[in-house]
Amino acid sequence: MTTAPKQRPKYYDLNLAHLPVPGLVSIFHRISGAALFLPVIPLALYLLQSTLGSEAGWLRWKEFFADPAVKVIVLAFAWLYLHHFFAGIRYLLLDVHLGVAKAPARASAKLVFALGAAATLLVAWRIW
Repeated sequence: MTTAPKQRPKYYDLNLAHLPVPGLVSIFHRISGAALFLPVIPLALYLLQSTLGSEAGWLRWKEFFADPAVKVIVLAFAWLYLHHFFAGIRYLLLDVHLGVAKAPARASAKLVFALGAAATLLVAWRIW
């Protein structure tokens, strides 16, 4: 009795919903690192130079950051930074072989998401 070979799909399933929580933490850690390195660091340095240069620069940027839409964007970048920070600590602990087993790895991944969200809420509370 011969059976035909199973047909392989001709597409890649890039749906993140099928990944376990540690996989999502890993992907978001890479994305947040790239997003922080490319646009955020140069913008932060320009902002620092502009605000420390003169009082007029400080007042211009103070007015700019008073806009609610800008505050939402700042919150998104704050979440990027906080997620990257907490995931980095998680990876440092994994490097010293703490929490490598499946259950602790999932728990620490969930903790990274929870701490990132809680810290972002604290930032939101502070800027509003």
